[in-house]
Amino acid sequence: MNETVPLEQEVRPLPLDAWHRARGARMVPFAGYSMPIQYEGIVTEHEWTREHAGLFDVSHMGQIIISGPGATKALEALLPANLAILKPGRIRYSLLLADNGGILDDLMITNVGTGDDETFYLVVNGATKHDDITHIRAHLPESLSFTYMMDRALLALQGPEAAAVLDGLFPGISGELSFMQSTSRTWNGAAIGIGRSGYTGEDGFEISLPATIAEEFATALLADERVKPIGLGARDSLRLEAGLPLYGHDLDTVTDPVSADLTFALSKQRREEGGFPGAERIAQLLADGPPAKRVGLEFEGRLPAREGAAVFAGDNEVGTVTSGGFAPTLGRPIAMAYVDIAHTEPGATLSVQVRNRRLDAKVVPMPFVPHRYYRAGAGK
Repeated sequence: MNETVPLEQEVRPLPLDAWHRARGARMVPFAGYSMPIQYEGIVTEHEWTREHAGLFDVSHMGQIIISGPGATKALEALLPANLAILKPGRIRYSLLLADNGGILDDLMITNVGTGDDETFYLVVNGATKHDDITHIRAHLPESLSFTYMMDRALLALQGPEAAAVLDGLFPGISGELSFMQSTSRTWNGAAIGIGRSGYTGEDGFEISLPATIAEEFATALLADERVKPIGLGARDSLRLEAGLPLYGHDLDTVTDPVSADLTFALSKQRREEGGFPGAERIAQLLADGPPAKRVGLEFEGRLPAREGAAVFAGDNEVGTVTSGGFAPTLGRPIAMAYVDIAHTEPGATLSVQVRNRRLDAKVVPMPFVPHRYYRAGAGK
């Protein structure tokens, strides 16, 4: 492959590091970066995003451009997505899979090509981006161009007022984009990529922009009284309420798409035709059913079950919590867990070991809080 930017060797601070600190953010190490965990408090920020618009800095994530003749087929050999039918300006959630069907990472992929140009924009998790880059580079033809966009920041504007706020900077953009669609704009002379997506369950946008203008752009968004900066703490409680898995917790190289309840990421044609890593094992899991599955759990009281807590059916240990916490929107604890398939039906009663207590739990459908993505023609 042609490499337009060398692989990053050292961890760097986020482009908005000083901006966060100036606004009172409490910073914590995460994925090799010092990240804002909270400003006013996790619950306050969570509720603000549910009611208004929260601005998240997700610049730690990896942004990659892959282009060239044959890019579509080459990427389909790595991902179970049907990229041949992905129209320009459309986004898909997909999975980077190992040969045994284990999940190396989950990612967003956007067709940013025009005409016959095959160009795709990928956003991968911050904690895995270096391994992802190495893996992808090793499995793509040398003829393709690979660009790791080290000089870009990534912001997420999420919440029911996000569209109106962004319309203030880019008039008409809320009407132009539906959920999982993308476009580009110019702001103060710089090219900005905008996708109507996010990982909070709310309507919103992810905005890729040059790191050199990230502070100026974030400040322009914050000038709107409907916007507040939001930390990673609220991002995690929002994505948990949305039933969205977090890589490294709910997904890893041991889990597969079927057990993880992510079969929507396996397009029908790709399931039938295979041709991606782990296709044979995944087809067997689809046919036979997985031995365990990711489910939602709800609890009474206020004590949350955290990652690693054992799940029981009677006296039998049948699973493990992978994400858990208190859900501000629901006013009670919730969790995601992998549970033996015999105990995954909604309504099944289980218990979870928390310290020296067994907490009663009930299997419930996910998402815990309905998604509010904007789909044109379907309302919010």
